Amino acid sequence: MTLAQVVYLLGALTSCLCAVLLMRGYVRGKRALLLWSSLCFSGLTVANALVFIDLVLLPQVDLFRYRLTATAISLVLLLYGLIWESE
Repeated sequence: MTLAQVVYLLGALTSCLCAVLLMRGYVRGKRALLLWSSLCFSGLTVANALVFIDLVLLPQVDLFRYRLTATAISLVLLLYGLIWESE
């Protein structure tokens, strides 16, 4: 396994850990911003997993648009949560 492959996996694992910890915080404290943040990081986990799949497992298949779509949806969720919580 090359260093790049390890970095792709660590990125996915890190964002997954963040999503889990944020969701755990939401369950304990019932703060809506924690929910939106955990949803964002869940989507970023999917995007990072797609990077690994795209560049390592299936290099002949182009998943660039799917990766961008997952990232965009994740960030829109966080942006919506930030705007909604500011009111």
